[in-house]
Amino acid sequence: MIDFCSPGDVPRPTREQLAAAHDRTIPDVLGPGLDVVFCGINPGLYSGFTGHHFARPGNRFWPALHAAGFTPRLLRPDEQDRLLEFGLGVTNLVARATARADELSAEELRAGGEVLTSTIAKYKPRVLAVVGITAYRTAFAKPKAAMGPQEDEVGGVGVWVLPNPSGLNAHYQLDGLAAEYRLLRESLR
Repeated sequence: MIDFCSPGDVPRPTREQLAAAHDRTIPDVLGPGLDVVFCGINPGLYSGFTGHHFARPGNRFWPALHAAGFTPRLLRPDEQDRLLEFGLGVTNLVARATARADELSAEELRAGGEVLTSTIAKYKPRVLAVVGITAYRTAFAKPKAAMGPQEDEVGGVGVWVLPNPSGLNAHYQLDGLAAEYRLLRESLR
C-alpha cells in the first residue's frame, strides 16, 4: 500500500497565496536521453504556489509512479529533480497554473501541443506519456484516441496516453492508475 504525501510534506497555502499562484509557471524537469517524459495538462494552483509538479495533496502522480516501479521509493513533489536520475522527466501541455484544467480553452491546448512538439523534438525521450486523455485528444486533434500507446508520434517520439492522476479523476483509483503506468514501464523493456 502506497501512502500519499503527508500534509506536512507540502506547505499549506492560504486562499490568497493560491489566488496569487494563478497563471504562474513552473520549470520543466527535462534532459536529453530520458526514457519517459510525463506531460501533465497544466499546473494546478498548489503547483504554482510550490513550484513543483503534481504538488497538490491527494494528487496520485507520485504514488502511481512509485507503485508502477518507475521509482525505487515514493518521491515527494519537492524531489521532482530526482526524476532525472531514473530517466524520467516532466512537463505540461499548458504552462500556466489554474484551479482546474477546464479553465483552459481548446485553442490554448492546441497551442500547447505545438510547443510540446518542439520540446519533445529537442530532448528526444524514448516515450512521451501524456496524462489526460481529453487534453491529448484536444491538443493533437485525435478525438478517438484511447488510453495506451498511440499510432502517431509527437516531435518524432512515440506517445502513450495515461489517465490523469488528479484526485478529481474518479474513474481511476490508485491501483488502476498504477496498473496503467506499469504497462508503459513494461513496454520500455
